[in-house]
Amino acid sequence: MKIWLMMAVAGLMLGTAHAQEKRNEQKGAARTATAEATLTKVASFKGNQVTGVTMSEDGRLFANFPRWREGVPFSVVEVMPDGSHKPYPNQRWNSWTGQPQPKQFTCVQSVVAHKGSLYVLDPGNPMMQGVVGNARLFEFDLATNELKNTWEFDRSVAPEKSYLNDLRVDDKHGRIYMTDSGLGAIVVLDPQTGQSRRLLENHPSTKAEGINLMFDGQEWKQNGKQPQTHSDGIALAPAADSLYYHALTGYTLYRLPTAALAGAALPAQALQDKVQSLGKTPAPDGMIFDSRGNLYMADLENRAIVYRTPQGQIKTLVQDDRIRWADTFTIGPDNLLYFTTSRINEVSGDISNMEFSIYKTPLAK
Repeated sequence: MKIWLMMAVAGLMLGTAHAQEKRNEQKGAARTATAEATLTKVASFKGNQVTGVTMSEDGRLFANFPRWREGVPFSVVEVMPDGSHKPYPNQRWNSWTGQPQPKQFTCVQSVVAHKGSLYVLDPGNPMMQGVVGNARLFEFDLATNELKNTWEFDRSVAPEKSYLNDLRVDDKHGRIYMTDSGLGAIVVLDPQTGQSRRLLENHPSTKAEGINLMFDGQEWKQNGKQPQTHSDGIALAPAADSLYYHALTGYTLYRLPTAALAGAALPAQALQDKVQSLGKTPAPDGMIFDSRGNLYMADLENRAIVYRTPQGQIKTLVQDDRIRWADTFTIGPDNLLYFTTSRINEVSGDISNMEFSIYKTPLAK
């Protein structure tokens, strides 16, 4: 009996090793380890799942909370230097009553501070049950905290099952780019005209890769199913010449020239021909560039933050048990990297006793 038991255990261990080896092959070349950075907690939210975070040029910090469940008390907050927070721009904007309103958030997924404005992306898809009204992008003037602009996206741009996830503002070309993680696409907005286009829908670069993410040796499942989340992370290169994007459930990073997105509409095949695969990375959520061209992202499965150098190397910035689904990143005027821990793989049912946090850590040297 003992011999058979030992053989069974050995077989199980061998199978696990082979499975891990296959996963490592999917992710590509092994990354280079670096000295562990220091994590400092900036703020925490008990029972409220934070996803987005952004810091303005003058150091104001904002965060958002999607309406993925009943009872979300606020959608956007400003985080004070002492870690406390208050609804932004006020309580009324954060008091959704169940139906779309012109000056109320429905389900905010992302916030981005950029040159004196705060952009708030609202996919309008509460509880992931379908878009109600229209997905919207709001722009607030940070000097006055007043609404400057609202852009709405009809069903041709943001279909019922879409989920506009993250955005980047391209001043060079006068465009705003967004990912749709619900169905897989890139949305391009001309903020001056209000016209928007839905591009690369169902293209392999915007679709999940059918992989099964692993956490602590277990496959990640939601309601018994393996989640497949499409184009999610998005980042604009420092020179604004390229847009980078990545599916959440995927190991491949893609790049597209911004000129191909901002210029005259290209035929679908011509645009697809300009998509470039940059090889394998860990499975990430959000992404951000620093001024030196390093691209930061999470290694969700390994509680780590990595960065891709301009030469294409993947290096570990920090690995820590407190990094529990590094969701979104922002770089402050203090030259520190701020990120949220949304703990998406851990959430099921009641979250009232769970803590979700914002941390900061030094950039790569």
